[in-house]
Amino acid sequence: MTNTKANTEQVKLLKKGDMAAFDTIYSAYCHKLYAFVLKYVKQEEDAEEIVQEVFVKIWESRGKIDSYMSFDAFLFTIAYNSSISLLRKRLSENKSRDYLKSLQKIEQVDSVIEEIQYKELHSKVQDLLNQLTPRQKEIYELSREAGLTHKEIATKLGISENTVKNHLVTTLKFLRSNISNSLAVSVLYLCLFLS
Repeated sequence: MTNTKANTEQVKLLKKGDMAAFDTIYSAYCHKLYAFVLKYVKQEEDAEEIVQEVFVKIWESRGKIDSYMSFDAFLFTIAYNSSISLLRKRLSENKSRDYLKSLQKIEQVDSVIEEIQYKELHSKVQDLLNQLTPRQKEIYELSREAGLTHKEIATKLGISENTVKNHLVTTLKFLRSNISNSLAVSVLYLCLFLS
């Protein structure tokens, strides 16, 4: 359909809300419009969606259509603007996705670094614990790993609470003096062994 007298008549009927005129215009333009949009958006589903949106807009704004203006130009301008709008939206979504992926990678790197630091610290502490007397190591493990109180440890081992406390103080001083003073290790140390 071109901007002929017949086209002008169909557009005039469309302006009045004539559904048959709308169907005629849709049939005349939908395939051309689809091919036009597909050149821009490259995705069949997106092209189909835009064509549907264009005809919804045509129907909704039918009262504002200028019957004497080139209907082809009007229709294809709406299709072009809708295509560009979708491409901008996709570009924005891709930028957002890339940004979120970059944040996720940073978090993964941080997590790996923390895990390495934890393993190094844990290994260092295990080496240091192996240098303790068997009794000091046992008391330390009952306190920090099993979570027993001084009183519970004393009862379990048949020693006084004061002896338990003295062994723990000596052990913690030993560990403190032999662990690196870097901030990350110190923070991990505080979290793992002094809580």
